[in-house]
Amino acid sequence: VQLQASGGGLVQPGGSLRLSCAAAGLPFSGYTMAWFRQIPGEGREFVAAIRRNGGRTYYANSVEGRFTISSIFRDNAEATVYLQMNSLKPEDAAVYYCATDPNLILSSIRSPSMYKYWGQGTQVTVSS
Repeated sequence: VQLQASGGGLVQPGGSLRLSCAAAGLPFSGYTMAWFRQIPGEGREFVAAIRRNGGRTYYANSVEGRFTISSIFRDNAEATVYLQMNSLKPEDAAVYYCATDPNLILSSIRSPSMYKYWGQGTQVTVSS
């Protein structure tokens, strides 16, 4: 499984960015794809997730209403997941990671330790 995140950059407060995560080699259909973020010295924080089956989405309270996760599932082996980030705040600045796992139960969807596959991070800086 390969995950490739992109789309980070520098944006002013109130601005928008769209992150992308290209996933390949997914050997399963019932997986969850998620975005996490991390600032130096802290653990990875759940941002948003989307289920392959049904497309249900989940958000952290801190981003609800500002961020939108969506996906294009081309077939069972490839997918692209997006994170549209609007009304960005300085506290949104972090390295953002995409992750996936085929075996998550709902209660684990916000736990980074439960995800088996990770992409490299993409830096988001929010500053004037």
